[in-house]
Amino acid sequence: MMLPPHMRDLARRLLAFEAAAGINSAPTGSAAVCVYEKLRRPLCALAGVAGFCSLASRALALARAEAPSLSAVQVRADGSLQGLDEPQIEQHQDGDAGTILVAQLLGLLFTFIGAALTLRLVQDAWPDAAFNDPGSGDERKS
Repeated sequence: MMLPPHMRDLARRLLAFEAAAGINSAPTGSAAVCVYEKLRRPLCALAGVAGFCSLASRALALARAEAPSLSAVQVRADGSLQGLDEPQIEQHQDGDAGTILVAQLLGLLFTFIGAALTLRLVQDAWPDAAFNDPGSGDERKS
């Protein structure tokens, strides 16, 4: 699934926000894992663990097509990821594998629940960052 550029941009900005936040606090893993976990909690509440696992598994399958280094990553039964923190996965030849995975997850959310609800989930997970509709080109940080 070819992602629109704004979806990849939103994923990059979320990862950059988490990376900056990680500098100011104790490291808890890669920025991609932090973003994924912040999305997992409300999505499990919204869709249930099984629903989220299905969504995450599909996002991972789509991301693997672009980032084969993700082949070692697995979605656990609780929806968490196993193997995303591995050094060989952090970067791959065409860009950041974690960004690709998060962008695919966000893209599926936009497809299934719409832009408004997806953006609301992002805003709730990152209350210190204000994101407008990523397709509008009018993003800002507060």
